[in-house]
Amino acid sequence: MKKQDFNEGLLGFLDASPTPFHATKNMTMMLENAGFERLYEEQKWELIHGKKYFVTRNDSSVIAFTYSKNKNYTMVGCHTDSPNLKLKPNAVIKEYGVVKFGVESYGGLLLNPWFDRDLSLAGRVSYLDSQNKLQTTLIDVKKPIAIVPSLAIHLDDKANKDRTINKQTDISPILTTNEDFDFKEFISWQLEKNDIRDAKEIYASELSFYDTQKASFVGLRDDFIASARLDNLLSCYVGLLSICSVEADTPMLLVASDHEEVGSESTSGAGGSFLENVLRRVYKDYDDYMAMIRTSILISADNAHAIHPNFSSKHDKEHSPYINKGTVIKVNANQRYASNSITISKFMDVASKVNEPYQQFVTRSDMGCGSTIGPITATRLGIETLDVGLPTYAMHSIRELCGSDDAHSLYKIILGFCE
Repeated sequence: MKKQDFNEGLLGFLDASPTPFHATKNMTMMLENAGFERLYEEQKWELIHGKKYFVTRNDSSVIAFTYSKNKNYTMVGCHTDSPNLKLKPNAVIKEYGVVKFGVESYGGLLLNPWFDRDLSLAGRVSYLDSQNKLQTTLIDVKKPIAIVPSLAIHLDDKANKDRTINKQTDISPILTTNEDFDFKEFISWQLEKNDIRDAKEIYASELSFYDTQKASFVGLRDDFIASARLDNLLSCYVGLLSICSVEADTPMLLVASDHEEVGSESTSGAGGSFLENVLRRVYKDYDDYMAMIRTSILISADNAHAIHPNFSSKHDKEHSPYINKGTVIKVNANQRYASNSITISKFMDVASKVNEPYQQFVTRSDMGCGSTIGPITATRLGIETLDVGLPTYAMHSIRELCGSDDAHSLYKIILGFCE
């Protein structure tokens, strides 16, 4: 696939995936279009060699795999969630002439950029239908319905000096001056937009705000891609197109997990049993299972901190990745990343064979290091693992920035592994 076509598809995927639920739904639709058959965890599996399959959990995590007689799988791991503002259960607050929503910050959120943005709302809703059955559906308001206005500098003389943000009081989006607003009526209206007209009772919901500004190319030569949720839908898209591009008898697996931004400890997170459950059902014989684990490799693909041109001192000078200079191999002596000399060498070898660049990142020794699903999955499965990332500015902001060359480059390297 040519880079321009790859990137145009990426922008569309980012815009259509405001939540992990929507990202998972879009990924499953693309998998079905590529000939993958859907499996259900609660049903018996009858797998056929040379076929392609996928399965979801919690509507927010997905695993896709080819069923090959060859056991040396190339696995790509990524995550569907991104930092955001999530609605509290009793969200509606009416005071000072407006209606606003109480929110929680999800993940390590960079809060300042959320001010003065046109926000919409999306997520999953559960309801009781006319047959007294529980149902779930996804909603996406799409229209800008809320905003978090900044406090004027006249009222905050420290705004450009040492301003702090209180997550409880300062970041609530305002929706309307109509104090007759009713939340359940609002949700019912969204359900009706989805042709759901038999909702007797609205129960629980998992809804998140998102910026309505579309993903776009930025730069004199379209050097950059700017978008919300690049961390980590960027890697989801790379992994998705990679597995959709290989033949059905090529051993490959994609796992896109939820809840990485909050530690992965959930039924649908990398710390849960999802991937292990799937692999044990594919390889029922324990010896076959272990042979597959010990001959396969997991490429944990997440974003990497590109050296910021205005804050270069935040990086180790010898390990400072550049935008549009290739995939970043992430290393940490304390196992915050799972890369080791063997998996790093395998990646370098494949990248060299397909003539694609790579870089290395080590965080400054006097700064803390983040982590990924790599060490979690490696610990749970015992599979050889490599942590890589695509260089990014403004990670965990409402709008992040990556290079327009790097994702397509990683796509070609992953296909090189599969060969």
